[in-house]
Amino acid sequence: MTDFLLETDRLVLRGWTDEDATPFLAMCSDPAVMEFLGPLASAAQVAEIIARQQGFQRDYGHCFWAIERKSDGQFLGFCGLKPGPVGTPLEGRVEIGWRLAREAWGQGYARESAAASLDWGFTVFGADAILAMTVLGNSRSWGLMERLGMTRRHDQDFDHPALAPEDPLRPHIVYSITQAEWAAQAR
Repeated sequence: MTDFLLETDRLVLRGWTDEDATPFLAMCSDPAVMEFLGPLASAAQVAEIIARQQGFQRDYGHCFWAIERKSDGQFLGFCGLKPGPVGTPLEGRVEIGWRLAREAWGQGYARESAAASLDWGFTVFGADAILAMTVLGNSRSWGLMERLGMTRRHDQDFDHPALAPEDPLRPHIVYSITQAEWAAQAR
């Protein structure tokens, strides 16, 4: 499923393909990548994640799209928009998220793909607001949220219902940005 295509200067955000499974599994098997995301993923779990994203794209017109570098076609991870998870303050709203392979860190790819996703979400999809969530310890993620102009929403922080009460990753923090806030930014 590669019908969707969003391009930036250096990146292509696109629908997922079967060829993405191997590099995505490698990425989801990297303890540094998964530090704030939960346990390392199995091949079956990766296949399920890809299928779920393909379903979001089919049903809603957006998902956490696969990212590839234009210069060499290398799979770098994902970024995009999807429906917020059920049972969380993001339910019924548009969520932005990203996950990049470690070798893609520190090169501005997350910001580039997230800015393109936000722009698409507001100008093409027509979202009024877009939210993001992470764990407090993931300063790289919430730092990017702030650099994108997103605002911390303490009133929306929550314990993720899919995680056990004793899981240190259960407490989540929420950031948001409205269409008006995004439009007012000088980019």
